[in-house]
Amino acid sequence: MLKQTCFGLLAGVVLTLAGTPASAAELTIFWAEWDPANYLQELVTEYERQTGVKVTVETTAWPGFQTKAFAEFNARGDAYDMVVGDSQWLGAGSTGGHYVDLTDFFAKHDIAELMAPATVKFYSEYPGDSGRYWAVPLEGDAIGWAYRKDWFEDPKEVADFRAKYGYDLAVPNTFKEMRDIAEFFYRPDQKRYGIAIYTDNSYDGLVGGFESVLFSYGGELGDYATYEVDGFINSDRAVAALEFYRELYKFTPPGWANANFGEENLAITESLAAMSMNYFAFFPSLTNEASNRNAANTGFFANPAGPQGDQFAPLGGQGISIISYSQKQDEALKFLEWFIKDETQKRWAELGGYTCSAAVLKSDAFQNATPYNRAFYETMFKVKDFWAVPEYAELLQQFNQRVYPYVTGDQGTARETLDALAADWNATFKKYGRQ
Repeated sequence: MLKQTCFGLLAGVVLTLAGTPASAAELTIFWAEWDPANYLQELVTEYERQTGVKVTVETTAWPGFQTKAFAEFNARGDAYDMVVGDSQWLGAGSTGGHYVDLTDFFAKHDIAELMAPATVKFYSEYPGDSGRYWAVPLEGDAIGWAYRKDWFEDPKEVADFRAKYGYDLAVPNTFKEMRDIAEFFYRPDQKRYGIAIYTDNSYDGLVGGFESVLFSYGGELGDYATYEVDGFINSDRAVAALEFYRELYKFTPPGWANANFGEENLAITESLAAMSMNYFAFFPSLTNEASNRNAANTGFFANPAGPQGDQFAPLGGQGISIISYSQKQDEALKFLEWFIKDETQKRWAELGGYTCSAAVLKSDAFQNATPYNRAFYETMFKVKDFWAVPEYAELLQQFNQRVYPYVTGDQGTARETLDALAADWNATFKKYGRQ
């Protein structure tokens, strides 16, 4: 879980970054292979029509995206001019010298005001609260929920739910209500199940799923300024959140121990679950009757509130960075100037991209454009993210090793699990001199 002092043509004079040519006929953006990358490729054809500069969006499969990107970075290669990298890459991208510092570009174009605040904080700034920026928010994303409207609105289900729980069956406003609904629709004998949640531990699926509960329970991963984790990741609220996430797992379909975005959508398309978490970027296919036979009966909602009323969601999405080894940095800056324009952001949203523009997000046109845009708008102003430090991959692996056996195998207790994770993270931060 979205800097330029005086670049471009000014008074007929081309000012360039040192060592780079003044113009370029082509730019290459590197991203993962998914629908938003296709939308971006469609968008940049308009840039070519306007400027004559061809922009190619080169993609690779998600599992190898990070490996391929950092292999090119570490080789100081110039195959790519820009990269749409995960927010967690900011630490390694900036401290490793791979990203161009965009702080002056941000100041000149007032990007911190143009984009939703959380996207600037998590997609662009590193270190936190430093005022230094390394990426322009491009693809906003966060975890939300899809649900079966026809199940929720069935008169018999409505009556039976009220008789059992004492209140009306509706989109859950709280996690307590979500738990009741998940239990209510859990009917293995009918091959119907209550809920589908992330459990995949190969990358950040499980952590994103757990963060959905953690942040709304008032818990935190740690102190991003001091790297203190004791009393945060293993706090009483964090323990309660993990216990709750394990409780939700009991109401998932069978074989749900390695579920990621593909499985989460299948839970809706195959009529498996009443509710399914997923990143908003994967919701468009659920509104398409060609890919979801239940499209007409599929609704969407934002992540619910926790016991104390806190309501947050884990951030997905990416920012776009200029790669420091590119020989076309001046042209890349011109492209970013075009990308942040209001008309470009509106067009990006129309094509299916998740704009981070605060003005576009707040507009009625955007919020009413799809069945899930309003939930997306509500979510993007209350998101939090995982650690963005260079060693984030180690932290993520330690999380998966500790939390996965508890959630999917009921091994140990939530307190033991998070105490052990805190010890792991303390050791990692000490190893890198952060504590």
